[in-house]
Amino acid sequence: MVDFQLVSILLPAFVAGLLVLSTHVVLGQQVLKRGIIFIDLAIAQVAALGAIVSHINHDIEALPFSHVWMPAIFALAGAGTIAWLARHFEQELEAFIGSFYVLSAVAAMLLLANDPHGAELLKQLMNGQILWVSWEQLTLPAIAYGGILLLIALKPQVLEGVGFYFLFALVITLSVELVGVYLVFSTLILPALALNQYAGKGKLAIAYVVGVVGYMLGLLLSASLDLPSGAAIVACLAVSAAVCRGLFAVKARRTLG
Repeated sequence: MVDFQLVSILLPAFVAGLLVLSTHVVLGQQVLKRGIIFIDLAIAQVAALGAIVSHINHDIEALPFSHVWMPAIFALAGAGTIAWLARHFEQELEAFIGSFYVLSAVAAMLLLANDPHGAELLKQLMNGQILWVSWEQLTLPAIAYGGILLLIALKPQVLEGVGFYFLFALVITLSVELVGVYLVFSTLILPALALNQYAGKGKLAIAYVVGVVGYMLGLLLSASLDLPSGAAIVACLAVSAAVCRGLFAVKARRTLG
C-alpha cells in the first residue's frame, strides 16, 4: 500500500535533488578538469557565511529575500577572490582555496559562538534539510538552473574562462540553501569522479544516472530508517559512484585482457 504522506515528503525532496544534479554534474566535471577540488567547499562555505551574517544582523534579516541575496553576495565575492588567485597563484591555487575554506568555516564558528541557536543553524547549513523542502522553494532554483543550463548549451566556452567562477558561485548559493554544504560537495564531485577515468560515449548521461541513483536510494534509506537525509544521500552517492567506477574498471581490464 502506498504511503501518500511519505510520497508527499519525498517527492519535492527528490525533485530538489534532480535540480541540484542538473547543474552540478556539468560543473563537477569542470572542477575535476581544472584540478580545483576544494572550490565547491570553499564557495559553499562562503555562501553559508553570508547566510550566517544575515541571520545575526536582524536589520538585514528583515529585508526581503535576504536569505538568498546575502549568501549570493558573499559567494560572488569569494568567486572573485578565487578568480584573482587563479590568475596570480596558479601553482598554489588548491592550497589557497583550501585555506580560504578553513578561514570561512572559522569565521562562521566565531560569529555564532554566542548565538544560542548557532549550533543548530550551522548544522542546518552543513547538513541541509532536503526532506523538508517545499515546492515553493524549488521555483527560483528551477528558473535559475534552467537559465544557466541554457547559457552553457548556447555558449559552452563560458565554462572555460573566468566567468566559470561567478557562474559557479550563483549555482552554489542556491544549492546550499536547498541541500546544504556537504551535499553540494558530494553532488559536484562524486558523479564526476565516478566517470573521471572513462573515455567512452555518454559520459555525462552516466554521471547523471549515478547521481539520480544516489539521491533516490539515500532518500528512501533516510525515510525508512529515520536517518539524517543529507548524510544518507552522501553515503549512497559514494556507493553509487564507487560501483560505477568499479564496473568500468572491470570492463576496461577485460577489454585489455
